[in-house]
Amino acid sequence: MIAPARRGSSRPVTVKPVSYPVERLTLANGLRVVLAPDRSAPVVAVALTYDVGIRSEPEGRTGFAHLFEHLMFQGSENLEKLEHFRHVQASGGVFNGSTHLDYTDYYELMPSAALERALFLEADRMRGPRLTEENLTNQISVVKEEIRVNVLNRPYGGFPWLKLPPVLFDTFANAHDGYGAFVDLESATVADAAEFFDRYYAPSNAVLAVAGDFDVAHGAVLVERHFGAIVGRETPVRPDFDEPDLTSERRQSYADPHAPMPALAAAWRVPDPIGSLSEYLPYVVLGEVLTDGEASRLVQRMVHDDRLATSVSAYCGLMGDPFDVRNPTAMILQVHSPPGVAADTVLSTMDSELDRLATDGLSAAELNRIQARLAAQLLREADPVLSRTLAMTVFEQQRGEAELVGKLPTMVTEVTADQVVAAAAALAPNRRAVVEVHPGGAQ
Repeated sequence: MIAPARRGSSRPVTVKPVSYPVERLTLANGLRVVLAPDRSAPVVAVALTYDVGIRSEPEGRTGFAHLFEHLMFQGSENLEKLEHFRHVQASGGVFNGSTHLDYTDYYELMPSAALERALFLEADRMRGPRLTEENLTNQISVVKEEIRVNVLNRPYGGFPWLKLPPVLFDTFANAHDGYGAFVDLESATVADAAEFFDRYYAPSNAVLAVAGDFDVAHGAVLVERHFGAIVGRETPVRPDFDEPDLTSERRQSYADPHAPMPALAAAWRVPDPIGSLSEYLPYVVLGEVLTDGEASRLVQRMVHDDRLATSVSAYCGLMGDPFDVRNPTAMILQVHSPPGVAADTVLSTMDSELDRLATDGLSAAELNRIQARLAAQLLREADPVLSRTLAMTVFEQQRGEAELVGKLPTMVTEVTADQVVAAAAALAPNRRAVVEVHPGGAQ
């Protein structure tokens, strides 16, 4: 529960941590399991997160993690293509999967009576997806069409999550196109897919979470029944993807024939969100101070006063979620401007507002307002059983702490004004990468 300060008050915001019951077990094959009962509604969520994402792709195989996610829906050891879909939908459930920088996840949200069906479905494709030439060729075509729709033929397609990394980073793992180059996708083979599955989809490289309306003891029996016989394999060693910070500004620009207005994104490296969470959280709060709501600093200055922007946003994490990434990651400031506004004007205004915050400080009332909004947002996000389950799998996998989902709202209220000011001061021009979008194909 949030106890907010009165408007204009300097009284700190207090948020009690939410305690979600969590029990754990590890199967003989290495699969880690999180069981989180919640009997408030007759639904259950099953989420399976594999410790493999875009950064794990080898050179020459850009887009492979996402392509493989598609292949995991093309049938499995005991199920033909589309059977997974039919079993979930016939039960009144929903399902999906997604690929991220550091993990790939799959889920089902089902009526609680269908828990065993969801576990069987996930276990069956962990045991072995149907990796055939037909399925591979079909899904390469599907992914290429997705790229055409979402990137090549869409205004601001791939901006900034595909455009910033090659400017901000130097290594292939951090900088390459996670959607994939057509030539790389087209050269993928069934043997490549089989090797990727054998290496990264081992039970010991995954976390299974079950949350919702179920009995823990019975849930543990069902998990063992369906996942326990899957043969264990060696857990892949995850590389350290860290690389040196920038020491001078880097800028690139490109023409977007579909974009109606210019846009700009600037990125700065931030502390390790896992190893240095207490140093990372001030940047999350800073993003809200700068752009959360009409009264925020950059919205007020750039949108309302100077009219340099039609929209401005600040956030941590290249794919937009600040808490599901490992090091290295970044804080991003993203601006869409009216025609004729120069990028240098946008950047100098951004710098002046950061300097003003670093020099004049942050009032307790402003900080309290932002912390109350951010804590409320995190509480709302954790309330639905599905989003909570997905967060638990990632937090358990990356930090060994599924319970963090209930602690984050309190932790953001413990960030101090001095920490936010120090974060603003660290966003110096010599540490940033900038990408400019020129509209209508004009440079």
